[in-house]
Amino acid sequence: MSDHPSARVKVVICGSVDDGKSTLVARLLLDTGNLTDDDAARATSEADGSALAGLLDGLAAEREQAITIDVAYRYFATPRRSVVLIDCPGHEHYTRNMVTGASNAELAIVLVDATRGVSAQTRRHCRIAHLLGIGDFVFAVNKMDRVENPMATLAAIARALTQLADEIGLARRSIIPTIATTGANIARRAADLAGYDGPCLIEAIEAFEPTDRGDVSLRLPVQTVIRSGDGERRLAGTVASGRIGAGSRVRIMPGAQEAEVVAVHVGVQAVPDAGQGRAVAITLDRPVDCTRGDMICAADDPPLDADQFEADIAWLGDKPMLAGRAYLFKLATGELSATLQQPKHRLDVETGQELAARTLRKNDIGVAVVTTARPIPADPYAVNRTTGGFILIDRESGDTVAAGMIRHALRRSQNIAWQELTIDRSARALQKGHAPRILWFTGLSGAGKTTIANLVEQRLYEAGLHSYMLDGDNVRTGLNKDLGFTDADRVENVRRVGEVATLMADAGLIVLATFISPFRAERDMVRQMAQPGEFIEVHVDVPLAVAEDRDPKGLYAKARRGEIANFTGLDSPYEAPENPDLTIDTTMMSAAEAADRIARHLIASLASDDD
Repeated sequence: MSDHPSARVKVVICGSVDDGKSTLVARLLLDTGNLTDDDAARATSEADGSALAGLLDGLAAEREQAITIDVAYRYFATPRRSVVLIDCPGHEHYTRNMVTGASNAELAIVLVDATRGVSAQTRRHCRIAHLLGIGDFVFAVNKMDRVENPMATLAAIARALTQLADEIGLARRSIIPTIATTGANIARRAADLAGYDGPCLIEAIEAFEPTDRGDVSLRLPVQTVIRSGDGERRLAGTVASGRIGAGSRVRIMPGAQEAEVVAVHVGVQAVPDAGQGRAVAITLDRPVDCTRGDMICAADDPPLDADQFEADIAWLGDKPMLAGRAYLFKLATGELSATLQQPKHRLDVETGQELAARTLRKNDIGVAVVTTARPIPADPYAVNRTTGGFILIDRESGDTVAAGMIRHALRRSQNIAWQELTIDRSARALQKGHAPRILWFTGLSGAGKTTIANLVEQRLYEAGLHSYMLDGDNVRTGLNKDLGFTDADRVENVRRVGEVATLMADAGLIVLATFISPFRAERDMVRQMAQPGEFIEVHVDVPLAVAEDRDPKGLYAKARRGEIANFTGLDSPYEAPENPDLTIDTTMMSAAEAADRIARHLIASLASDDD
């Protein structure tokens, strides 16, 4: 039995607003006999085919605006093919939906309105589909009944499409004139389009053959570990590429463990081998350390194990990308933390031009370096979609904010390794007589963070404890003098300080960091940088009105006059800690009382390390 039946094909269909896509999709379903009797009756209720257009627009907003918004999956069959039709929106505001649909397709049908020719959206859709790994395109030049000289119009559009295909690199493409309202060249060849003797749309779909991926090495992301009743341990997942069978020599990644496959099961049935798309459970000849998110690969051709990748990023989130922010990175079955560097460029998807960019906004596509929290196995997206494609998730909201396609791993990630030193953090802590800590003071400007932290350090000094204070303003006069106060700069400010604080903690110090640090994600990032139990979040909490009334540096007054932009609490948000280790309300206690409470908490924390 074939693992990947050639009879099934996933097709994404896209086009500009009003190109007639909804009509064409309904016509495909109608003429292949894949509509219910009631829907077929509705579809043919108007002689001119006008009833087709609204038949499949499921969302109320679509019916009201006469455009397609959501991604819809339609299923139909021909005598030779089972087709999954992925219907994507045409408007550029819904590029994220186009990205979602194209990432699952093998073949693209791009509509072109014969009355308007190749549009900006045509270029956009072609570039996005090509970027997402689609190599085969069918251009359906629709509404041929609305032009005076159909063949001359078709020839002009074909020249423009050929030029576009050459620019992008679309090697396999065909151009078909259609009339969706009458069904001409949809499921049957059109007698009324004299001069065209090529296939109709259904024939082009039936003739499609996916690119042979037989030379791609084995990649099996581990979904789960199964233990049978007799104690046998099986590693289960879906084969992303290549084949696996009894006798296969495999490597488990990350890492370099190798083993031999002794059995492959599909369901409860043992099979000699299995290929791409098959859900399998394998048994190895020896126990290995393997869990969900790991990858089983061909031992003689594993992917590069790296923690930095250059990738194409399609930004889907409503909020702009923030370089340095930690997002949840999900590739195949694995997930971990990752950050993005400032984009190398943003792509103008209509012209292909590379534009300078400091960030990516909703519907933007650009190139950036992704750094993962630890090395992971991955392939270029052009080689393997499953092990080269990833998504990024906002940790706070849980929303998917980006889709990424790995271009290549960065070799520099292989050339740098943490240098183990003779004197380690334990030795430094022993010398100082106490364990390190990071006291992170967060709160609005004017809350009293620096005043309280300064008093805490005095108490630590008097107790013979070794400390250093990192103050927000002081750091910005040197290390972070190049940063402003945009959201992206605030994220980078905290990231750099977090790195410095963890190095100081590694040196055995108690670090007091006083930063507004308005975003939870970055405070959580610093907590994750620190060793377990070393990060203590202190929320110096006062109402905005109290902080503004104090205004020791006159900053609120300047912000109210418009002299300072992006001021936290006024025109830039402050995300208060949800579960801080300590909350200090300076409307209820003096700075000295607050310092005493924090010092007591810290000393109790240090004492617990000695128990």
